[in-house]
Amino acid sequence: MATREHETRLRAASLRVTRPRVAVLAALQERPHVDTETVIEMVRTELGAVSHQAVYDVLRVLSDAGLVRRIQPAGAVARYETRVGDNHHHVVCRSCGAITDVDCAVGSAPCLTASQDHGFVVDEAEVVYWGTCSDCATARPHE
Repeated sequence: MATREHETRLRAASLRVTRPRVAVLAALQERPHVDTETVIEMVRTELGAVSHQAVYDVLRVLSDAGLVRRIQPAGAVARYETRVGDNHHHVVCRSCGAITDVDCAVGSAPCLTASQDHGFVVDEAEVVYWGTCSDCATARPHE
């Protein structure tokens, strides 16, 4: 996605267009499911000196605005992606921590029907599949 498209997305969300915001969106578009430290490294490569706090603030603002999705599988640091609004799920490698998108399990959002909704109006389901990625499975012979 080009810089202009990131700028358009920011304006559509009523956010001011800043170089750090555009750089964070570009980084996440290039490498989805990365942690904050990786985002910081990528933004610094693009812009030079940018503080940790500035990137944390941008990630929070973009998440709050719905432009970025924050995911945090059990036992892992938070990761970020720009694929939002479709209630997709993730598969996580137990060995290396790689994360990949998985489309909805069944049907349209919220993708799953709860056995009991306890009076809630369910609008989203969060599913994390766990396993071993093909690289790790190939590297480690079955015992």
